[in-house]
Amino acid sequence: MRRKKWIKTVNLFCCLFIITPMLTGCWDRLEIEERAVVLGVSIDTVKSENSQEEEGEVSHLNESIPPPNKDLIRVAVQIALPGRIPLGPGESGGGNGPAEKTVWVIDVVGHSIDDAFMNLQQQVSSRLFFGHLRVIVVSESVAKKGLENINDYFRRNPEVRRMAWMMISKGRAIRFMNATPKLERVPTLYLMSTLDEGSRMGKFPKDYIGIFWSNLSKKGQEGFLPYVELKKEQNIEIKGLAYFRDNQLVGITKPLEIAGYLGIKGVNPAGYRVFIQPGDASTAIMTNTTHRRATTKVQIKDNVPHFTITISVEINIEEKLSENIQFNNPAIIKQYEKKQEEVSIKFYSDIIKKTQEKGSDIFGFGEYVRGKKPSFWNKHVRTAKGWQKMYKDCTFDIKIIMKLRRIGMKAK
Repeated sequence: MRRKKWIKTVNLFCCLFIITPMLTGCWDRLEIEERAVVLGVSIDTVKSENSQEEEGEVSHLNESIPPPNKDLIRVAVQIALPGRIPLGPGESGGGNGPAEKTVWVIDVVGHSIDDAFMNLQQQVSSRLFFGHLRVIVVSESVAKKGLENINDYFRRNPEVRRMAWMMISKGRAIRFMNATPKLERVPTLYLMSTLDEGSRMGKFPKDYIGIFWSNLSKKGQEGFLPYVELKKEQNIEIKGLAYFRDNQLVGITKPLEIAGYLGIKGVNPAGYRVFIQPGDASTAIMTNTTHRRATTKVQIKDNVPHFTITISVEINIEEKLSENIQFNNPAIIKQYEKKQEEVSIKFYSDIIKKTQEKGSDIFGFGEYVRGKKPSFWNKHVRTAKGWQKMYKDCTFDIKIIMKLRRIGMKAK
């Protein structure tokens, strides 16, 4: 009897021990009204001579605790206004009013990213919250100096999601925070959807901030970011790939060269169209790539990696510029396939050479060497710096298999 009573007592204490932590409540809760929800951040250089007057001595004292001897940066944030962000489908459209109705844009200067946010927090009553940060826009001038401080701050912040986008802007980045796009009432959501939809349509590879940081951490690959420009109608154009060596911007591709990266990596869907003309301008047609597949093999020749890249591409004919072109003849179709193969080989080779000149392997060829030829890597490369140097001397053999599958509903 005593044994049963003792067992019941132990069971009761076990239940109380398990339930007690569940009764503590939300001890660390932070109400949404008490948060300043940051949706977007822009980072620019500072040229104003009066910038020192803008800066408050929040994280330093010029006399006793001096700041680091670094150039000031201007950081602007887009903060959501409580109750103004559209929630339902009836409110989701844009173009009804300026962005100031849904967001508040405020900018400050600082010696570092954290210093700037400290100055900003001194001016905002609610605590800055980065859990809904969607877009970080960095000006080209800042990126050329290096993103070490920017990457370090946001990687250490546990609130920042790895699915956010970081992009490099042509011109001042703060303009993107003040943009008023017609299709969306919240500018940062328009920026985000432009890149998300671009990835779905094959206009740009998936390159969230987490992927960018992962590539920067690899010994055999460099990172890249979307290069964007704000047009006169407040719409966003993806101008190319901004590619890096370590944390420093070293080059920018043209828009069509994004398709070259996607082709070499074998990314689908394919979203670009090109002109092909075997003869004069009257033979020009527009083709659309529908599917691609790529394989990469590596060999060591004369102590230098040699890569063989085979790319299989399926294309459709979108339009022709002359009625004299007849596609009911298989020989004509073969002629266009051969011409596009020749053009594509030079196209892909030029993109690789451009990145080789800068020592920026955004394709990850170095990771192939690490994985397939580990002994060669450990003996001759070892580090990321070693691969940046060796990548410039690598040789490539590109093979294209082009198949024109559809000519449309009209052959003549």
